[in-house]
Amino acid sequence: MFYRSFIQSLPVLMGYLPLGIAFGILFSKELSLDWYYGVLIAILVFTGAGQFLLVSLIVSYAGFLEIAIASFLLNIRHLFYSLAITNEIKNFGITKYYILFGLTDETFAVLKANKAAFNHSLKELERSYFYITFFDHCYWVLGCGIGIFLGNTLGFKPDGVEFALTALFSVLTLSLLQNSPNKKPFYIGLSLGIIGLIIFPSQYFLLLSIFCGIFILLFGRKWIENAR
Repeated sequence: MFYRSFIQSLPVLMGYLPLGIAFGILFSKELSLDWYYGVLIAILVFTGAGQFLLVSLIVSYAGFLEIAIASFLLNIRHLFYSLAITNEIKNFGITKYYILFGLTDETFAVLKANKAAFNHSLKELERSYFYITFFDHCYWVLGCGIGIFLGNTLGFKPDGVEFALTALFSVLTLSLLQNSPNKKPFYIGLSLGIIGLIIFPSQYFLLLSIFCGIFILLFGRKWIENAR
């Protein structure tokens, strides 16, 4: 299970390593803080976009309340990820709290693909979820640590590197689609994304799309679950 989970998490490594390095370089260049603060942020915050936002807010001398509100709004989607796997992990042991903490976009996609591809027992599923979450967390901390170490020696800015995470999540979504017998949630999400780009304000696109998706999934649950 340990080795299988490691293999399943390797695509996340390909995305987290360069993006983590980009964060580490940005942290070193923009903030006059000791290196271990950056590593602690990677360990305890563990959210890609949120960490980039945190750096910009600190640079602009934002207060604690501003940072808290901005981080909450940016990462509110993680609440819905937690709700989506609650039934799967509710009978897990203490590891379920770490799994919920480490539930990033990419980890959520790998976990769902893992469940769709394999018929695990409860104990096997718990170990698999824990290992995948742990590996992804380690990849992110490793990338951030390398970036912080190299930040004072490299002369380039990591502009555009964040696209690696978009590409990674796209690949993971397609993998999940391939392994899932029910394609309707994917098509609903795709339709919402296209429509949202047209009618939603850009600054509220993600939040409004999520709420619309939840509304459709709640009220169309029977129709979606009956799909084959």
